[in-house]
Amino acid sequence: MDTPAPLHASPRRGAELCSDSATGEIRVPLSLFCVDEPVGTVDLVLSRREGETLLEELRWRLGLAGEVPLQRRPEVAR
Repeated sequence: MDTPAPLHASPRRGAELCSDSATGEIRVPLSLFCVDEPVGTVDLVLSRREGETLLEELRWRLGLAGEVPLQRRPEVAR
């Protein structure tokens, strides 16, 4: 059986997050890599609830739980 390629994703340089105020959907532009070679791009699409859950998990893992909430950036509609 073949071992899957070691893929990973990183935020796409120069690309902005965008959101839809009507649905709460958030799109996170990502670049895909195999080891350190770029292989493509994709948008991670999250519902509002998924975005909130991810934010809380990241804050907890970064040791920021209980600190002042992050300020909202102006919404970008595309």
